[in-house]
Amino acid sequence: MICFVVLCALSIVQSAAFDERQPNIIYILSDDLGHADVGFTGGRIKTPNLDKLAKEGVLLKQHYVQPICSPTRSALMSGRYPIHTGFQHSVIHPGEPWGLHLDETIIPQILKEYNYSTHAVGKWHLGMHTWSYTPAHRGFDDFFGYYLGSQDYNTHIRGGGYDLRDDYWTKKGKFVDDVRYDLKGQYSTELYTQRMVDLISDKKAQKNPFFIYMAYQNVHAPHMVPQRYIDQYSTHIKDGQEKTFAAMVSAMDEGIGNITAALEAAGLADNTVIVFSSDNGANVGCVSHVTASNYPYRGGKRSIYEGGIRSPSFVWAGSRLAPATSNALIHVADWLPTFWGLASLQGTMKPNNPIKTKSLDGVNQWQTISENKASERTEILLNIDPYPLSNGHKVPNYGIRWKEWKLILGSGGPPSGWYPAPRLNDLETADRTCHKPIAGLVELYNIELDPYERRNVSDRYPHLVKKLTHKLMAYNATAVPPGNMATDPASDPIHFNHTWMPWMEDGEEVGENLRKNLWEMEEYNWVQMEVEELPDPCYQVVNNGVDL
Repeated sequence: MICFVVLCALSIVQSAAFDERQPNIIYILSDDLGHADVGFTGGRIKTPNLDKLAKEGVLLKQHYVQPICSPTRSALMSGRYPIHTGFQHSVIHPGEPWGLHLDETIIPQILKEYNYSTHAVGKWHLGMHTWSYTPAHRGFDDFFGYYLGSQDYNTHIRGGGYDLRDDYWTKKGKFVDDVRYDLKGQYSTELYTQRMVDLISDKKAQKNPFFIYMAYQNVHAPHMVPQRYIDQYSTHIKDGQEKTFAAMVSAMDEGIGNITAALEAAGLADNTVIVFSSDNGANVGCVSHVTASNYPYRGGKRSIYEGGIRSPSFVWAGSRLAPATSNALIHVADWLPTFWGLASLQGTMKPNNPIKTKSLDGVNQWQTISENKASERTEILLNIDPYPLSNGHKVPNYGIRWKEWKLILGSGGPPSGWYPAPRLNDLETADRTCHKPIAGLVELYNIELDPYERRNVSDRYPHLVKKLTHKLMAYNATAVPPGNMATDPASDPIHFNHTWMPWMEDGEEVGENLRKNLWEMEEYNWVQMEVEELPDPCYQVVNNGVDL
């Protein structure tokens, strides 16, 4: 059953204002960064700038994202779970004609109604088959970066096509897509950081507030970094690949230090909110050489174990936020209503034009973050994906967090093991095997007592399994079909001077031959059965004999 949500106006509950001024907002999103890959979580990699911001701000101990890239970005921009935007299954691959639906109202479109200038830098990965799906057509004043999900850091090439561009609107309202062939050979992280510094410097004389979405390419594969960053680890880490990975983290950290220095130099730091997170956990499963780590959390990218979805994250706002640690449940979809609240001074300022959005799954978390007040959020839908995922789960992937409890139906991974940071001998031996999921598996964890998901207690609390299964069934009834499409041969960069370009016209129908028809694939309908009809004991469980 598919239930489509309807448009409704967002009502913002008034709360204590951030200030009499609208704050500038910067969201910094890292790519494939693990829990143990930064210093502020106790990791081995040098991240002094991130550590300083985290120490001065509010550390978010339970900040959840999606297990993979595009779904997290869709939830961030729309304020809605991926099951409601068609992003519940995998990512947008090059040449696939789909993206975040144009009827979704996203963050920059909202903030512009409160007189914000809006800018995007770095990775997009939310659609590019028509111009309307690209950032500068979705509320951003300008965009400097790449449309696809990954590429070479220096050549800016993916699959035979170049993808680094400067998109903007002229004063006369003309759109310009300036493909920056002249930047071939320059390291993307440094290019994106410099664009951020330039943007901030230009804001010094601007009265209106700004929103910048900074989506770094680091530390997604391929692992590449200038030698000067590698040299920092000449004695700290011996293995060459691990040294390169650590240096990529340091390159991003240096960039963030340059960004905060630019804010200080422009006199803007005291009225700027910075949010930092990763889009998913580190890529530790089914790889030939593990260089990242989510330890002590279980799993990683593509899994709904904590290592795949609990992101290292913090909020910094200078003297506006007292240093603190928050254990509140926060989901990446919460940032749209939170930023909306900040921009509107918690509802006391009216937008230039009425704003309509589909029903949001996110909640305004500002009072929770700034005043340590109880959050409205008591549960998070981790995902519902009933279809096999390439390099991931081969059976259903359903998960929910409710209060301290977490239920997984089907398969939480792979990856399903615990992956210590490389070359740290004081941690237990790494389990780096490519785990095969067990069909019919049901896992229940008390995340407060067992955050590392070592003790499956589903056989001890069947009433909780039943309760959370019903919650998942209710969410599943609201799901829209996955948007995934097959690769369109017409997208081949060879048709566009070996450059990735939108290849379809707005309104052009996607051919039936490109639709993946995932909904016609075999589904594991046992998830949709009445719980009472399931076998007794209800599920196949892993019993390791460890008590809570």
